[in-house]
Parts: sequence; C-alpha cells; structure tokens
Amino acid sequence: MLSKRVIACLDVKAGRVVKGVKFRDHRDAGDPVELAASYNRDGVDELVFYDITASSDQREIMIDVVRRVAEQVFIPLTVGGGIRSVEDMRRMLNAGADKVSINTAAVATPDLIRAGAEAFGRQCIVVGMDAKALDGAPITMTGVPDEIALDDASRWEVRTHTGQDGGRPTGIDAVKWARHVVALGAGEIVLNSIDADGTQAGFDLELTRIISDAVSAPVVASGGAGSPQDFFDAFETGHADAALAASIFHYNQCGIDETKRHLAGGGVLVRPTPA
Repeated sequence: MLSKRVIACLDVKAGRVVKGVKFRDHRDAGDPVELAASYNRDGVDELVFYDITASSDQREIMIDVVRRVAEQVFIPLTVGGGIRSVEDMRRMLNAGADKVSINTAAVATPDLIRAGAEAFGRQCIVVGMDAKALDGAPITMTGVPDEIALDDASRWEVRTHTGQDGGRPTGIDAVKWARHVVALGAGEIVLNSIDADGTQAGFDLELTRIISDAVSAPVVASGGAGSPQDFFDAFETGHADAALAASIFHYNQCGIDETKRHLAGGGVLVRPTPA
C-alpha cells in the first residue's frame, strides 16, 4: 500500500503567497520562498506552486520565484500557471520543478498533455482541474467535443482562468474531462473544488470520490481543508491518493505533524515527519 500524501499549496500572486475563498478575495499569506523552506523542514510530503494569475493575465510564470523555491526544498515540487507549451514545461523542470501542472492550457490544447507526457514521461504531467457544481441545467457551448461536453447527467463543470473572478465556464463535464486527460497521458490530477475552496468546511467528498474512482491516475483532493479530520475523510471517503491544503497551514491553524499524527492514529499510512 502506498503512503497517502499531505501536500501544501502555495498560490502566488505578484510574488506573494495569497489565499482566498472560492478563488476570490485573496489575502496575503507570506513570502513563497520562506514558506516553502518552512514546510520542507516540517515534513510536508510535497509542495504545489501555482502562479494563479499567469493565465488570466496572459503572461509567463515567475520562473525566478520557482527557482528560488526549488532551491529551498528537497521534496517533490509541482509548478503551474501560465504553462502553454512543451518548452514552458522544459523551462520549469530545468528551474527545479519535478512536475508541471496545466489547467487552462490543457483545455485550450488537450494535445499538450500528450506532448508533455511523450517528452518528459507522464509522471511529470499534472492536470489541475477546477470544478464547480452546476446550478440548474447545464449550458452547452459550441465547439466542445461530445466525449467531454456537459449533458443532462452532468453535475460539475470544469472552469479555466480561475485566478481571476472565479474563472470562466467551459461547457466541459468534470468526470468526462478527468477520464480524457488520463487517456491523453496525465500522470496525476489535482482536483480543485471551487465551491469548497477556502471555506475550511471540508473537501467535496462526493466529487473527489467520483473522480478518484473514475480514473487510474492518482487524484489530489484540493479545496476546503479545515482540520486533520478533513484529510482523513478525503482518503477514507473520498478515495484520494493525496490531499492538499493552504489556509490551515499558512495561518498555523494546524501543522503538518498534527495532521499526520491524526491520520496515522486512524490507520492511514503516511510518511512520518522529522523528529
């Protein structure tokens, strides 16, 4: 049995780590390099670094910040935001990232997933999926292939450009999209619940379970962590392979060690934190 992973997320805007609620109203949480070094010392299993406005601002990711973060950590580092080509992926990996995450670019150019997997191996390619529950009947959009399009059974829609005002609708069904990206070569999915993000009311366990059970690749639960019990629920009920948090770690509401001790006490296999 593989250990479940506890991941800290650094959402970076204008060179600072920020955290909002439902992808809005961001507030400052600190310096990304200092936070990365602190999490590395505390025994977090992985770090995820998102330049959250790179896509919405149509600019490149802050590679200098990525490089400085990578110099401070000795754990897997996933980097996302504004990555639009195989060459962008190469630059991030050369800067110290272990994995690259694409979201908006994956929707715009799905073949980028395949191209990245062929160039670097699927273990390096993460698809970040920002999903929002549908409120009412799904609205179809022209140009969306039938195999991923919303239909009457759809419950969650994929959104892009989520660093600004909650993102843009795509007309893409979240479950169908998860299956599609794994078939194209994605080695992991970071599943972000827009509705739960920053609420600290717990992960969207139903969404997490349905996506986790639908694909063969590892799924990282994201959005809504408020306590160590929420991580336990993501693993046991949500069937996630890893779970990610930002607010509760950034603002010292609970620590990495506390979270892992709670998980281990409930029988979840986790890597121990440093003594």
